[in-house]
Amino acid sequence: MRRVELSDGGVMPLVGLGTWPMDDAESERVVAQGIELGYRLIDTAFAYGNEAGVGRGIAVSGVDRPDMFITTKFNANSHSVDGVRSAWEDSARKLGVDYIDLMLIHWPCPWLDKYVEAWEGLIAIQQEGKVRHIGVSNFLPEHLEGIIEATGVVPVLNQMQINPRYQQAEARAYNDSRGIHTQAWSPLGQGTGLLELPVVVDVAARTGGTPGQVVLAWDLALGMSAIPKSSDPVRMAQNLEAVDLVLDPADVELISSIDASEPDIKHPNSFGH
Repeated sequence: MRRVELSDGGVMPLVGLGTWPMDDAESERVVAQGIELGYRLIDTAFAYGNEAGVGRGIAVSGVDRPDMFITTKFNANSHSVDGVRSAWEDSARKLGVDYIDLMLIHWPCPWLDKYVEAWEGLIAIQQEGKVRHIGVSNFLPEHLEGIIEATGVVPVLNQMQINPRYQQAEARAYNDSRGIHTQAWSPLGQGTGLLELPVVVDVAARTGGTPGQVVLAWDLALGMSAIPKSSDPVRMAQNLEAVDLVLDPADVELISSIDASEPDIKHPNSFGH
């Protein structure tokens, strides 16, 4: 598995396994299968309601804990220093681990104006060794400026809704300028018809990849990592194998030319939990 180096010196697999909207039973099965296929990055969240299942799937896989990279996220009701500590305790207990590799603020929820406190809480538990790396999810540049100016600590990662139909180029450029790695959630644009677009299908036919692999290879070509979700073992394997598909610059440009508003956009200034 190819890996990306984070700004704090840590490393993380480029393609991980997303688990939304699986329940505990499904996530246990799919995570165990995914690890057998070669996944080492597993993404979950308090909001998904499946951290216990994810933890069981990791446990039954037999893979040593240091070889796994576990990401989880906490909700707005934990946006305080003490709230983050409680969120960590709850997630670690459900996952069955004594540390979490990457913990994220799930949404900034700016109407609450408490995401700076949430970031201060993450800094505190990282200093105690409870988490290896800290980051955010769905943060726009103005939210990132707020936490960086308040604390001087820059997130290692920003997990964002990104695919060729919703590219967020300005936000990605800001992340890059700050040394923040961008990770794409919903990278395959589930339910939007992205994988049926002629441009994607044509590039897949010419490169020998599947449409899904082409889109994931586009993410990687632009310097992102991705956490596609699938519960089908064949598609799970195909998604993981996308790291071996290298697109020509011209094909990257073709995929980028798709850019158009995706039907299901969750904007961080109006959506969050």
